[in-house]
Amino acid sequence: MAVFRIPEHLEQHSKTVAETIMQTHKQVKSVWRQVSSVSGEYRLHGLEHVLGKKTTETVYKEYGCAYKVDLKTAYFSPRLSYERLRIAKLVEPQEVILNMFSGVGCYSIAVAKHSQPKKVYSVDINPRAFEYLQQNIRLNRAETTVVPIQADAKAVKEKGLEAVADRVLMPLPEKAYEYLEYAILALKPKGGWIHYYDFEYANKNQNPTKKAETKVTKKLEKLCSRFQINFARTVRTIGPNWHQIVLDIQVQK
Repeated sequence: MAVFRIPEHLEQHSKTVAETIMQTHKQVKSVWRQVSSVSGEYRLHGLEHVLGKKTTETVYKEYGCAYKVDLKTAYFSPRLSYERLRIAKLVEPQEVILNMFSGVGCYSIAVAKHSQPKKVYSVDINPRAFEYLQQNIRLNRAETTVVPIQADAKAVKEKGLEAVADRVLMPLPEKAYEYLEYAILALKPKGGWIHYYDFEYANKNQNPTKKAETKVTKKLEKLCSRFQINFARTVRTIGPNWHQIVLDIQVQK
């Protein structure tokens, strides 16, 4: 499956673009045009069928993991492959992980496959993404490690996730800031790590990661007494002057 974007004034050439893609990449059987940016509670793209099979379900593979997904009903981005592996490599043996926004399971399964966690609790509110999460757990033989939970990630207490995690993943930039207090609540009494993602606007004279650090520091000072932002980087650019950033935060409760 291939998805492409094209400026509005060139939309009449969409079929030519699709034909070229299928001729160049023989494995592609379905081509779609992205007609809108990510939007809504479930972070979905607007897609329009152009050529080939009329299906949005596919299996994507990276670093020895396979992810089944329907792009019309669940969010997925291949551009985060490096970041998923980076996080997986940070996990220590026998750590308990909470993925607050697991989607179809990409971060959770990468952790299960490339490190030795004790458990990876994987929470998502989207029922369709949750279905694919369950399928992907079986597809990657991660049943003994990855635990799927369909819920809002704020339900930490209700789902028995309070004070259980050594490490919390927050790969939902639109909501991570709002959910920080629940991430801290999920950490073990001794504390642990939070991998926090956000979108940040920065002009050419500003540093997006520094802006994010300043914003998060102000909130964390109200939530916990001891913390340190040990690492920050721009994961990718998402538009003119807009950046997706990640902060690796060590918390002592």
